[in-house]
Amino acid sequence: MRQSNAPSRDRLETILTRVDDRRAGERVFMKLYRETARAEADAADMRRREGKSLGPLDGRIVSIKDLFDIAGEPTLAGSIIRRDAPPAKADAAVVRRLRAAGAVIIGKTHMTEFAFTAVGLNPHYSVPGNAIDASLIPGGSSSGAAVSVAEGTSEIAIGSDTGGSVRIPAALHGLVGFKPTARRLPLDGAFPLAPSLDSIGPLARTVADCAAADAVMAGEMPKPLAPLSLDGLRLAIPRGLLLEDLAPGVARAFDASLQMLLHAGAKLADYAIDDLLERFAEATSIGSLAGLEASRVHADWLLDENAPVDIRVKSPLRRRLSVPDAAIENLLEARQKLVRAMDERLTHFDLILLPTTPIPAVSIASVEEDRQEYRRVEDLLLRNTQVANQFDLTAITLPMPGTSLPAGLMLMARNGTDERLLRLAASVESLLR
Repeated sequence: MRQSNAPSRDRLETILTRVDDRRAGERVFMKLYRETARAEADAADMRRREGKSLGPLDGRIVSIKDLFDIAGEPTLAGSIIRRDAPPAKADAAVVRRLRAAGAVIIGKTHMTEFAFTAVGLNPHYSVPGNAIDASLIPGGSSSGAAVSVAEGTSEIAIGSDTGGSVRIPAALHGLVGFKPTARRLPLDGAFPLAPSLDSIGPLARTVADCAAADAVMAGEMPKPLAPLSLDGLRLAIPRGLLLEDLAPGVARAFDASLQMLLHAGAKLADYAIDDLLERFAEATSIGSLAGLEASRVHADWLLDENAPVDIRVKSPLRRRLSVPDAAIENLLEARQKLVRAMDERLTHFDLILLPTTPIPAVSIASVEEDRQEYRRVEDLLLRNTQVANQFDLTAITLPMPGTSLPAGLMLMARNGTDERLLRLAASVESLLR
């Protein structure tokens, strides 16, 4: 649903009616906040009538992932074992900031359990099928977030991104998804996956909406995105591992997007980073950093053989428990060296460009029972996006035109250059449209 001139309350009621009509089979929202949302919408409409708008988010319908604290209720993070967890004492920091900016928080959206997997399946709940075709995977871990925006039951969704959990589902739905520089947005009140990699980001139909939500959550004043010229822009194309095994439609769309950028005056250059990727893979031979840190977050239940947790979460985390803390510290030190090496190479470029995911959404049936196919698909979905998290970059995905199923163009830039990335993304978005 695009922003319209209709009052917030009217837009909200249209959405609530739609969700209520499918209540028996609801798969996108874990919880709705009907009455508080109505009060927030009414307050926004009153400010609008009085000419006292709080900014670009005032009155916008926003969904939040099921890992953000809401005062007075347990935060489930997609897991049934947290139903008896102590209720949160306060809203998550980003939720407080969204409310203060006038956002209408409609509800919490479906996610994969503890945000650990990328396909979008959670055995405790029905899969929210892709909004483009319900037989296809939504992507994860912010699965319901993407579906809610793509189907129009929210205007902006807030997710988390530890290895691509905002950008993957955004790309598979033809949306914009933004991963800010880690630590720029407060993580207080967001259930952690891997503290070294976690970040919070928005999904929306436009870069402008993502930028406005990002600014509010970062405690900054939203401002219009001043366009940046693409003429002379230095674009790095990492030929090698990250461009292998592309689905034909994704490959064609990526090449067409590069041609459009060339015609706009951008300069493309091949960019070698396979050596850095291989060094990172070697450093994480003891286990992925996300898995290692998550095993410490979940140590209290991991040794319980009967814990009702997704086997795709439980098994890898349990294996990581045996890795000594000292080995994890050594890995974190090695990562910092690799982060600096990547940053140094990027000094000669404005952006790295890649397909966000090498493949479009596959059928739910193809991965639901076939563990080997599930693993193959998940590895492909994570392959390109996780680079931004591993090497501490900021990144955004934009929908590429001309595909039968949605596919994303990912722009990555040096950490701390979030505002410039968003301005460049707005210019690229305009070009691709």
